Amino acid sequence: MNCEKIKNRVSIKSVLESFNFFPVKENSKTAFYFALDREEKVPSLSVDFAKNKAFDFGTGKIYDVISIVQQVKKCAVPEALQYLKTLDFSECILKLKPEKTSLAISYEITKISDIEHPALVEYLHDRKVTGQNHLVKEVHYRLKRKTFFGIGFKNDSGGFEVRNKYSKICLGRKDITLIKNKNNRNNEVSIFEGFFDYLTFRKLQKEDSNSDCLILNSTSMLFKAKGRLKEYDKISLFLDNDSNGKNTKEIIKKEYENIEDCSLLYENFKDLNEWFCSS
Repeated sequence: MNCEKIKNRVSIKSVLESFNFFPVKENSKTAFYFALDREEKVPSLSVDFAKNKAFDFGTGKIYDVISIVQQVKKCAVPEALQYLKTLDFSECILKLKPEKTSLAISYEITKISDIEHPALVEYLHDRKVTGQNHLVKEVHYRLKRKTFFGIGFKNDSGGFEVRNKYSKICLGRKDITLIKNKNNRNNEVSIFEGFFDYLTFRKLQKEDSNSDCLILNSTSMLFKAKGRLKEYDKISLFLDNDSNGKNTKEIIKKEYENIEDCSLLYENFKDLNEWFCSS
């Protein structure tokens, strides 16, 4: 595969996630990240998902997927291409574990507790998932000599997906979260991209769901779930209505049987939570 094909077919979001870079602010088309090559308080790297490119407002540099790998790994083009070839381009699903970067080793979790901070209580209220506080934690952490806090959702490797009104980050190793249900008599699993959609699902259920729940915490983590999904007789998909969500849906449909696409419920919205908040 040549350079141009790689630039057009590999998701820039997946490449950034492979280095444990996650957006601070995001919508369906663009996102802001902290810079690749320096510490900063305000994110300056603008990523355009449609163009599959990034622009650093601090330096004026324009990045594609190849130059991102070059910048992070401090390597030449051939080595960058070799790294990108370890990704499954046709499916845009990560085949390797995220590498540790300065972000992965420079943080310190200082406190984990039940949700108490008024700002986080208000954020859960804004996302209409109050009543599900017992499923998440309040996580305080230190990063780049500054202290932060957010709503933490634990994954299967012991890491935390941390969200607040202004940022989104993963502390520790990136992984899926599989929640088993002892009442799962029909051997079903419901799949979500993020934990707010899972909390929304729990909010919508007047009674406990009879299915297991799998939260990917990123579409790039689907490879972590592939072996486990073979165990289920039915798979219900609550994925986002964006390109990553649609690609992931098609991959699952090709590999497994008895799939129910539940995104039709919120087809005019980005995801389940956005639809629920609009009602």
